[in-house]
Amino acid sequence: MTFEPKILGFLCNWCSYAGADLAGVSRIQYPTNIRVIRVMCSGRVDPSFVADAFIQGIDGVLVLGCHLGDCHYLTGNYEAEVKMKALNKLLEIINFSDRMRLDWVSAAEGNRFAKIVSDFTYYVQKLGPSPINEKKKKLDVRDGLQAVKNVLEDSRLRGLIARQRALIADENVYGEQIPVERFEKLIDEVIRNEFIRQKILIKIEGKGKSVPTIANEIGVMASEVLEHIVVLRSRGLVDVDEINEEIPTFISIVGG
Repeated sequence: MTFEPKILGFLCNWCSYAGADLAGVSRIQYPTNIRVIRVMCSGRVDPSFVADAFIQGIDGVLVLGCHLGDCHYLTGNYEAEVKMKALNKLLEIINFSDRMRLDWVSAAEGNRFAKIVSDFTYYVQKLGPSPINEKKKKLDVRDGLQAVKNVLEDSRLRGLIARQRALIADENVYGEQIPVERFEKLIDEVIRNEFIRQKILIKIEGKGKSVPTIANEIGVMASEVLEHIVVLRSRGLVDVDEINEEIPTFISIVGG
């Protein structure tokens, strides 16, 4: 039996949704696997929405907006591009980036909409069902996706993403213009560190664990885990649970 993927599409009202409507009116054939959520602008699509869709078992997500330079709100699709690029970096960590695609469709491109949906549906079909639906992998995959969502909802990364275009194109408060390469390196560093910290918080939620145990469970060196624990304690998110034979265990707490 052929696997039929569940595809979720976020379509901007002014272009891609109109393109989808044109495809329907023109009776252009494309797979019916896609379920559409209409948004006023692709820039309105919060990356955490995509992570949440994957947590709910969706096999693939399409985000479609106006072509760059043609946004009804001038810069909304540029903002969408920045957000989805950061999301893609996070999804790469857990091998989910192939299941998300950002693309552009105008109101007059019914054929293009149909082709994008068809190509993406068949591509996800080859990837197979989302691993979150596999019993043996479900917990690890869910934890990874939840960590991704938590990072995306955190003000640290959101603040960087929101200011990215301004920081690269204009000057910061010190009169400096940040080179693209330097900013990309900063984003990569923040994404990796915050992802590991969220994984730690998930692993010690409700149960104290030692640094070596945490390191083993998330596949990170114990010395690095300890560094992240120090940061999380400074944020009021982690505290010592108990000390057994001089070995402390840490537990996530309400705070921050």
